[in-house]
Amino acid sequence: MRKLIVQCEEENFDVSLLEQFGAQDVDTDATLCMELVFTDEEGIRSLNASTRGKDAVTDVLSFPNLEGIFQKPVRKENFPFDADEEGNLFLGSVVICRQRAAQQAEEYGHSLEREIYYLAVHGLCHLLGYDHEEESDKALMREREERILSAMNLGRDEG
Repeated sequence: MRKLIVQCEEENFDVSLLEQFGAQDVDTDATLCMELVFTDEEGIRSLNASTRGKDAVTDVLSFPNLEGIFQKPVRKENFPFDADEEGNLFLGSVVICRQRAAQQAEEYGHSLEREIYYLAVHGLCHLLGYDHEEESDKALMREREERILSAMNLGRDEG
């Protein structure tokens, strides 16, 4: 059983790595799916303003669909209205700003590919209930992000 399906219309983004490693440690009895969307600075600024009340450009926004799943088994029976015709559970949507990703890749000295995968993994973590408001939560989230990126061969020392 596939654990994750990434729906993405961006032709220049290969979803296979994210699908292969993004949900590898999630305890689920259903295939999970997520939407990944790319936009420009104006698109993400507008979305940030309308959904979060922050009139500013950001790198990534996440819109989780399932509540109460943080570090818990995800069971199809608990989300009967969130499964599609094939029984896949929709985790939510992640929106990435292309320009901000390029700026950050240059700023951090790594490839654009690594930055975009990082933002996609970061967004996926939010869909799974991770957060970074408190330092202890931030440490858990960063550890998961780095574990996934390392499995993709896109850790801090790669890509």
